[in-house]
Amino acid sequence: MPFDSLRAFLDALQRAGEVHTVSATVDPHLEIAEITDRVVKAGGPALFFESVKGSTFPVLTNQFGSQRRMAMAFDAAALDQVAARLRALIDISPPGSSWGEKFDALKRFAPLANAIPKTVRDAACQEVVVRDPDLRKLPVLTTWPLDGGPFITLPLVITNDPRTGRPNVGMYRMQVYNERETGMHWQRHKQGRAHADAWGEKIPVAVAIGSDPVLTYAATAPLPPVLDEFAFAGLLRGKPVELVKARTIDVKVPAGAEFVLEGYVDNTELRTEGPFGDHTGVYSLADLYPTFHVSCVTHRRNPIYPATVVGKPPMEDAWLGKATERIFLPLLQMVLPEVVDMNLPVEGGFHNLAIVSIRKQYPGHAKKVMNALWGLGHMMMLTRVLLVVDADIDVQDVRSVAWFALNNLAPDRDVVMMPGPVDDLDHASYTIAYGTKVGIDATRKTAAEGYTREWPPDIVMDKATKERVSKRWRDYGLDTIAKSLAPDTWSGQGPQAFRRTLRETQGDKGD
Repeated sequence: MPFDSLRAFLDALQRAGEVHTVSATVDPHLEIAEITDRVVKAGGPALFFESVKGSTFPVLTNQFGSQRRMAMAFDAAALDQVAARLRALIDISPPGSSWGEKFDALKRFAPLANAIPKTVRDAACQEVVVRDPDLRKLPVLTTWPLDGGPFITLPLVITNDPRTGRPNVGMYRMQVYNERETGMHWQRHKQGRAHADAWGEKIPVAVAIGSDPVLTYAATAPLPPVLDEFAFAGLLRGKPVELVKARTIDVKVPAGAEFVLEGYVDNTELRTEGPFGDHTGVYSLADLYPTFHVSCVTHRRNPIYPATVVGKPPMEDAWLGKATERIFLPLLQMVLPEVVDMNLPVEGGFHNLAIVSIRKQYPGHAKKVMNALWGLGHMMMLTRVLLVVDADIDVQDVRSVAWFALNNLAPDRDVVMMPGPVDDLDHASYTIAYGTKVGIDATRKTAAEGYTREWPPDIVMDKATKERVSKRWRDYGLDTIAKSLAPDTWSGQGPQAFRRTLRETQGDKGD
């Protein structure tokens, strides 16, 4: 069954042994971030901080920080199971001629009803109403030494399109300036920013903090404007999201949220926001962004404050990005059926590198796919480097991809330079939000593409020899060696680095 709230998810994580409770008093200024960073990089559990300096509210970090917990958020054993659910919804064949076939086809449409949110009159998120709010009472984290201040890092920023009423739920960091004002870091490519431009000077905004895990994920997903995050979360959950009308503005908010901030953003009141230690591994520098004015705060009794720490990968957001990779693959294949698989390596920060395998059918096919991906909207349009390989290459095996691409690459023939929009956080570009992207065609080349030599075959051992050696592996005395080898983690950390991180986590700085 899907989780209706953050605390329901937390209970499930605790039962699964996926949470460590910290009873000692901790400081939200840098200390929680340093603890969390070490635990995340060691592949450790979610962290529940019971006693936080300066606040009466506990803090939860690293709730999504492993493959298992990310899958648990969707009530699944693996992220590919979530993708399979979505594929079943969109892969609806025309009804057959028999009544049985027509009935089966109609049954496959039934889950689409979950996309319609359910509005309720009473909600846990409004158990306590504070009309004279002070944001400084929240345990908002300052995560890195050069940060401009404390930042709310898991906000669900809810706006409505003034023309259609369609909602949007985005995740835009919010620097807390004082008891009632924050920054609103919605970048020019974000749908929240588009809503703000449509409203004019002032836009009513609600911010939910601490929702059910699927809705939190949906707020990070690169959805097209025609599909809102409440609907998408309902599809993924298999159950409609429950909403309630906010107390002071005409915006509906998640009924099960831990906190809800109500107010408005003034587009004309720009204020310096940042710096902020970002998921790129460097600080995004200070810039001007509009101000969010908070007029009311509602929350549950005994609420939990969730936060995430971003920085040099791998961090918790790596698994949010990995979820997007798996879940959006079926949608991508609807538009580009030649795509076999894709990988958004965490080292690329999700939008800096995408590795895509295709069933190559004609000359220039890889370059056609590059242009199509860059034209697909927010999901892929900001991707700095696109690497395209053949269908038989496992894109999840980055070492094999690197070997294959570096062996097959002729830069003058295979590299495409494409000017266009880039992420606001792309500090390498000469100007903000505009730069050059790179496409690399690493597929095997044919005579039709001007390749005049014979393409050499890969080295592959014959099947009979492989089977014979596998059967006799113990005879060689090599089974004991295999047991002593520690595998690299998916993030690329070698065994020595992994063990060093564990020692630091335990307070031992020895080599």
